[in-house]
Amino acid sequence: MKRIQLFEFEDFGWFPDWLRVCMTHLIVILQRMIGVPEVLARLIADILKKKNLSTIVDLGSGSGGAMPEVLEVLHKIEGLGHVTLTMTDLYPSGEMLKKFNENAIDKINYLETSLDATNIAKAPIGLKTMVNSFHHMPPKKARAILESAQRNNQPILIYEMGENNIPLLIWWLLLPLSLIILIIMVLFMTPFVKPLTWRQIVFTYLIPIIPICYAWDGQASLPRIYTLNDLDQLLDGLGSGKYIWEKGQAIKKNGKKQGTYLIGLPL
Repeated sequence: MKRIQLFEFEDFGWFPDWLRVCMTHLIVILQRMIGVPEVLARLIADILKKKNLSTIVDLGSGSGGAMPEVLEVLHKIEGLGHVTLTMTDLYPSGEMLKKFNENAIDKINYLETSLDATNIAKAPIGLKTMVNSFHHMPPKKARAILESAQRNNQPILIYEMGENNIPLLIWWLLLPLSLIILIIMVLFMTPFVKPLTWRQIVFTYLIPIIPICYAWDGQASLPRIYTLNDLDQLLDGLGSGKYIWEKGQAIKKNGKKQGTYLIGLPL
């Protein structure tokens, strides 16, 4: 496999929840800037209509990510205004539970109990999604997730907004410059964060913990992403007359590529 197992700060249990939330706010802004919600909404809409589904169950939701905004886009598509979103995680965020479960009008809820993506049988019914989180899984766990989806005959969409298309040596050589660029980007993106908390400001501009962690995680995630060839290896032996897998590059409305996807569907 081209993919390698680097670490990201967000992987560690000791990493503060509030810091993870601050970084997620920045990721949401970046995703909005490059059009990820629209790309995801089109992929998801096709599956929901094809399989006559009305619920999305997001796996590894962490601190929210792109899915709430994706749901807003889906609700503007004819026939999908009733779609609901259930977010789940192995370690549910207390802050996110409070944020998303106190308002049922937005058709979003966050599962209070822990959910392991490798055991999809315990997940609520609906289209399973993994957005920018599959690269966190080492090969054995990634394979277990795919096997669980097929074994339980559950539809799943895995999406990564980046691509692992740079030779590893070049990635290492460009790493110092890439980290500096991302740190600078954080300084410009932070004023657009909503809600903009004192922690987001203090630990960005006075004590730059957020820019440093965000920059490293952003760069470390790239060589961790499974390439399309890597996905072929993970899928080896899967697929049957009752379940199919489809992979490819996601395309924006303007025809430009924006990430990769893997879809598993029961027939």
